[in-house]
Amino acid sequence: MVKHLTKHGNSLALIIDKPVLDLLNITADTPLSITTDGRSLIVSPTQDEKRQKIFEEALAEGNRKYGKMLKRLAD
Repeated sequence: MVKHLTKHGNSLALIIDKPVLDLLNITADTPLSITTDGRSLIVSPTQDEKRQKIFEEALAEGNRKYGKMLKRLAD
């Protein structure tokens, strides 16, 4: 998909098609993170900090309980 920027006041806007927004579950109220790797522009929904913390805690618990076993399986 090739897109062109649209003039919006003194800025430029990127119009994202509805099917893409629906796929990513993005609405007009969704906060977006805009980053770059030096060559590409990366736009993604921001992570919910509460959900991210719960995930990281569960991951740490899983590693604590099963880390040694998983390490042995990987070897």
